[in-house]
Amino acid sequence: MDQRGNLKTLFMVVIIGEINLFVITGVTGLKPCGMEKDFRKIRIGTRGSPLALTQTEMVRAALVSVFPHIETQVIIIKTSGDWSPAHGEVVLSEGEGGKGLFAREIEAALLRGEIDAAVHSMKDMDSNLPVGLSIDHMLKRQDARDALILCPKLRALSSGSASETSQDLEHILSVLPRGARLGTSSVRRSAFLLRARPDLEMHVLRGNVQTRLDKLAAGQVDATLLAMAGLNRLGLFENVDVVLPVQVMLPAAGQGAVGIELRRGDDELFSVFEKISCMETVLRVKAEREVLRVLDGSCRTPIGVHAVYLDGCLALDVQVLSPDGRQVFTDRITGEVASPSEAVALGYDVGLRLREIVPSGFFLSGAAGRTVK
Repeated sequence: MDQRGNLKTLFMVVIIGEINLFVITGVTGLKPCGMEKDFRKIRIGTRGSPLALTQTEMVRAALVSVFPHIETQVIIIKTSGDWSPAHGEVVLSEGEGGKGLFAREIEAALLRGEIDAAVHSMKDMDSNLPVGLSIDHMLKRQDARDALILCPKLRALSSGSASETSQDLEHILSVLPRGARLGTSSVRRSAFLLRARPDLEMHVLRGNVQTRLDKLAAGQVDATLLAMAGLNRLGLFENVDVVLPVQVMLPAAGQGAVGIELRRGDDELFSVFEKISCMETVLRVKAEREVLRVLDGSCRTPIGVHAVYLDGCLALDVQVLSPDGRQVFTDRITGEVASPSEAVALGYDVGLRLREIVPSGFFLSGAAGRTVK
C-alpha cells in the first residue's frame, strides 16, 4: 500500500475500437493536492516495449510526485512500427509513414479522445505532428550519446583498445575488424560509420533494445549501436563497450528526451504536465526538431543534430550526410533563447542555411546497394 494515498495497482484488459490494450491503473479516487475540484483520470497511451513502459512510468511517477493522489491509467497500444520476427530485418517504409509508424495508432487514439496524453521517445517522432496535437512538455533529458556494443567474441579480443575520450571515430572503431558486420536500422548511424570506415558492412537490425542485444549475442552481427539513454533506463549499461562522444557522432534530434503529446486546447492537462516539464530540454529538442523539419528530415535522412543550452544561450550543431557517408555538410549556430518559439526560430535559421547548400536529390545519392544489406 502506498503511504501517499492508499494507491492501488489494478491490472485489466480493455478494448477500445479495434485495439486490444493492456492497462495498468493507479487508483486513489482522491483529489490532487492543491486542486479545488476532483480531477479526471489521466489516461496515458504508450507503446508496449519495455523501454516505452519504463519511460511512461517515469512520467506517471513524476505526476504522482507533484500530485500525490492523482489517478492515472497507462494504456498500451500496438503500433505499426512495432517489430515482430514475421517482419524480417527490413527498414521502415518511408512511403508507409517512416518513423511516424511508431506513433500513428497512439496519436489516432489521442485525437479520438480515447487517451488523454501520449508518451514518446522524441528521437522516434516525425518532425511534423498531426493537426490538433502538440508536444510542449518533456522530462529532463538524459544522455544523448550513442553507444557501441560488440559481440562477445570481439569484446573478448578488444581488451578496451578503443576509448570514448578519442575525438576520432575511425580510431574508436579500430576495435572492429575489416568488413565487420554492423547492425543498425538508423541511416544516421550508418552514414557516420561508413564515413569513418567504408569497409564496414551495414545490416538492418530491428526490434526493441533487448531483442537487438540478443541478436548481437547470437552472432547475427558483429556490433551494433544503441542510444545510451535507453540502455541506462533499462539498467543495461554493462553491455556498453564504448560511448561515442557527440563530437564524433551527432545524435538524432531529440535523442535521450521523453515527450508528452497532448491535444491542443486541453488547457487543464497542459497546466498539469507543465509542473513536471523541463524547459531546458524543451528548448533544446524544439530547436533540433525544427532543423529536421526544415530539411524535410525523416528516418531515411542521415542528419545528426545536438543542442546545448547554457546561461540563456543555445548552441546548435548540425551535420547532414549522404547515406554512404562520402559527403557531409556541417553548420553551427548560437543565439540567445528564452522561449520555445525562439528555439524553433534558431533551428529554422540553421536548417534553412543548410537546405540552401545541400544539392538537390542529395539524400538519395549512394543509398542503393551500399548502406544496408
